[in-house]
Amino acid sequence: MLETEESLRVIGVSRGSEFSPNHVDNDAAIFRITVEELKKKGCEVTVYPEKEFVEKRIAGEFIFDMARDRATIDRLKELEDEGALVVNSAYGIDRCVRKAMTELLMANGIPHPKSFIIPTDRSFEPDIFPCWIKRGNSHAMVKEDVVFVECREEAEHVLADFRNRGIPEAVVNEHLVGDLVKFYGVQGTDFFYTFYPSEQSHSKFGLEAINGETRGYPFDVKKLKAYSDRASEVLDVPVYGGDCVVSSSGEIRIIDFNDWPSFARCREEAGKKIAECIYNRITDSRKK
Repeated sequence: MLETEESLRVIGVSRGSEFSPNHVDNDAAIFRITVEELKKKGCEVTVYPEKEFVEKRIAGEFIFDMARDRATIDRLKELEDEGALVVNSAYGIDRCVRKAMTELLMANGIPHPKSFIIPTDRSFEPDIFPCWIKRGNSHAMVKEDVVFVECREEAEHVLADFRNRGIPEAVVNEHLVGDLVKFYGVQGTDFFYTFYPSEQSHSKFGLEAINGETRGYPFDVKKLKAYSDRASEVLDVPVYGGDCVVSSSGEIRIIDFNDWPSFARCREEAGKKIAECIYNRITDSRKK
């Protein structure tokens, strides 16, 4: 029998501040709004910080999370394997790590820059300048994890830094010329939001400035939403955000994709849609 709305017990796992570079308040805000919106739907929500969630071995049937810590992700995987519904899935979070994300986007035909995955203990071989070199084994934690280079000497310097920091692999993306566009979406809803970060000073590390001033090249927002929804399905992250570059001809290529970003420019509307997505997945699972 389907439980009533009032009896739905849901666990929320917030993101550790060390995983929100320059966005601690923004990440906390979208999480708080999501909690409030779920409560409005009759859910009983209990929130845990990542470390407490792991240390206390918290378990539950329905969980939503902004997890990034390795121990949290491993714990969530255990619970998923035991049948828990987790949004975003811990397996999906792992797929958004740079190397896995790049491989999956390319393998599934989602428009993406020319890319290479290379070991950091060898010389830089791709002839693809200018380009971006990004740590392959995690999300960007510091500015030095994503570096723009224009020559082989600069590339070798970046690889040496990665080696010194214990980063075994790097992802190399060709540099695309065009407008940088950020987007946020929630799978299974009509929510999709795009904006130019250069016009709204929305940045973690200030790297967006390399793309230069926004030119306002026309592009098909519906096509970008279709690409993004497809990527969210492939990666298994229904709550998502990312970046793309739009060329002068309107060609769209996704350069980054993230699990549960801050939704800073649209958090009130996004929080409602995220709660709707979580709630619908819970109620659908109860009907099975």
